[in-house]
Amino acid sequence: MPKPTGRRLLIASGLAAVAFAATACGTTTSTRTDAVAATPSSSASAPAPAAPAGAAAAAAGPVKLVAVNSAQLGAIVTDSAGRTLYRFDKDTNKPSATNCTGACAEKWPPATVQDKDKVALSGVGSALVGSVARPDGSRQLTLNGWPLYRFAGDSAAGQVNGQGVGGTWFASTPEGKKARGTGQAPAQAPAPDPSQSSSYSSGY
Repeated sequence: MPKPTGRRLLIASGLAAVAFAATACGTTTSTRTDAVAATPSSSASAPAPAAPAGAAAAAAGPVKLVAVNSAQLGAIVTDSAGRTLYRFDKDTNKPSATNCTGACAEKWPPATVQDKDKVALSGVGSALVGSVARPDGSRQLTLNGWPLYRFAGDSAAGQVNGQGVGGTWFASTPEGKKARGTGQAPAQAPAPDPSQSSSYSSGY
């Protein structure tokens, strides 16, 4: 069998080197691809904590106190959407303190504000307007020291369905006092019954 020449040995050595280099490059490329693919999952950030409900309500839109005349209650205070604002007898005004939280605050959402000095006023004295801290960290508007609330049972502007509820909830006047009257529209007198004779109606 003829011995391999120097030229053949040189060619064989060159081919082996090329094969080794190709194998090494393939391994390096695969490793880099795996590292890049893993980057997004490792850098994912945790969701931001939710803001207190009161703070979210305050940021929802402009805050305004408006004195209006209610057909049932006389002078009362509403918000920028015309919703009646109420005060709660179980709160205190000197010092201001709210005692409506949890399920109570779901039925009577507090009127919250971020800065009491940025409340637009119409017919309400600025000296009477303030705010008080709530347990969730938000601030609730006060009028003459009394915390103000909306009523979940009022579905439209001008409604006063919360007046007198439980004997402790009353629409607020522009002075922060209790509005007097009922939340029901004045009842109409029943029409006379034509079947009754005039002689009976004149005697009773």
